[in-house]
Amino acid sequence: MTDLPAPPDQGRVLLNAAFKADAHAKYARLFELGPVHRVVLPSGLEGMLVVGYDAAREALSHPALLKDPSPAAETLTAAGYVLNQPGVGLGGQMLESDPPEHTRLRRLVSAAFTPKRTAALAPRIEQIANALIDALPPSGETDLVDSFTAPLPVTVIAELLGIPTAHRAEFRAWSSKVLELGSAGHQEAVTGLHRLLRGLIADKRREPADDLLSALVAAHDEESGRLSEDELVGTALLLVIAGHETTVNLLGNGILALLRHPDQLRLLRERPDLLPGAVEELLRYDTSVEFSTHRYAAQDLVLAGVPIPRGTVVVVSLASASRTAPLPDGADPAALDVTRPSARHLSFGHGIHHCLGAPLARLETLVALRTVLARFTRLEPAVPPESLRWIPVGMMRGLLTLPVRYETAGTGTA
Repeated sequence: MTDLPAPPDQGRVLLNAAFKADAHAKYARLFELGPVHRVVLPSGLEGMLVVGYDAAREALSHPALLKDPSPAAETLTAAGYVLNQPGVGLGGQMLESDPPEHTRLRRLVSAAFTPKRTAALAPRIEQIANALIDALPPSGETDLVDSFTAPLPVTVIAELLGIPTAHRAEFRAWSSKVLELGSAGHQEAVTGLHRLLRGLIADKRREPADDLLSALVAAHDEESGRLSEDELVGTALLLVIAGHETTVNLLGNGILALLRHPDQLRLLRERPDLLPGAVEELLRYDTSVEFSTHRYAAQDLVLAGVPIPRGTVVVVSLASASRTAPLPDGADPAALDVTRPSARHLSFGHGIHHCLGAPLARLETLVALRTVLARFTRLEPAVPPESLRWIPVGMMRGLLTLPVRYETAGTGTA
């Protein structure tokens, strides 16, 4: 394809803190104007932003939109990116790979996240959730992010990977910064996580255990060629981050949505059988991954009728895609409805990069919400909506704090 016409110029969208503070309303206005828009990413890179369910599905599975940044090398280098430098970025893992490397890396860890293996974790997740609530006074105020929605997923993924308790707070602090692409602390966080993981991998080599990280170390050490050292570190880094950051924010977003819709919260208390469908509706309504990682146009192409020249950086708004997924006639996409029979969304992506940990995220959210409904007899926001603080930069959408007033009943099974 040659001589592409210029993309429609409706002004460049700035994915900055001001945009994120009112993201859903801004995405809705963009969607009315068209499916693809010029964008300035938090990193300062210029590219194209895809909004809308159909266009997003097309972009996420397009054979010419790849993770290989080579077609955009000139743009990336000019922006200060160092390509193909091992041990300093988020590379060396499946999320930033194309087949056949992606296929090989995904296969190495996919067995740990099958629906059957994930379901077996339910009793332990419930135990952790109850223990966190047991640790609270019977009534009062708490920051639910600090006391519940963050430590639950952190504990689950740490136990699955084999991260010692002493390191978990540090892993949590670094991983939250890693996803703030374009922030001042991003590269420092990447470096910090690499250092911690390399130390932990060395520990697993000396004393392997029955955990996923030890299994990955064994795949590197015992089966030559299956996993390089950088791929080992990169895969571990991906599992640490994606294995809990997404769920931390999904839980916070979901609980806040229910607190803002007390009729829906009351309905779930009365009908806990609605919870599995409610999880999908919450994923649709306010997903925790606001937009995708970068893709690069390997050739000139047309996406949803919009020309995309070779080398263009493309990101997909998963938040907008999920809010614009097909609904029954007359249904309001901005409304929360936990009785919705089939809430379609792209919160876990689409195509070969569909989130490997989706079964675990669904299970954690289901168990957490069920525990919250059973244990908290009173739960309400402790601050007005305008006082809530959201993640200001990066691909994640979530609360930094969620102050609530609460009362609990009884004790859990911890």
